[in-house]
Amino acid sequence: MSFDRAFIKSGRNTIIHKDKKLDLVIVNGETHPKIKVTATGLIPFKEELPRNRREAKERYLEVVQISSADVFSEVKRLLFIQSLDGREYKVDYSKVGTKLFVRIHQDSYL
Repeated sequence: MSFDRAFIKSGRNTIIHKDKKLDLVIVNGETHPKIKVTATGLIPFKEELPRNRREAKERYLEVVQISSADVFSEVKRLLFIQSLDGREYKVDYSKVGTKLFVRIHQDSYL
């Protein structure tokens, strides 16, 4: 596959958002909440997922299936996301429902 992605994967559990035009929707398995990565940070994604890549592009989204073979090939318990606002966020799926689920890990990684 040679299409350009709106993110880069780094290491074993880091996603780097790189395209201001597209928001990322992070999907980490079926049971975990979905997260939308925008140019200004992370927010919960409560909408219905796009059915295909074309529909996602029409909504200015890119769906990132963490467990797919071209990303990390497994559901992650801990994920780091570098967003375009200059912050690195730590997403701890073992703490869903608490204030520690998503928090700023590094305030300026640039």
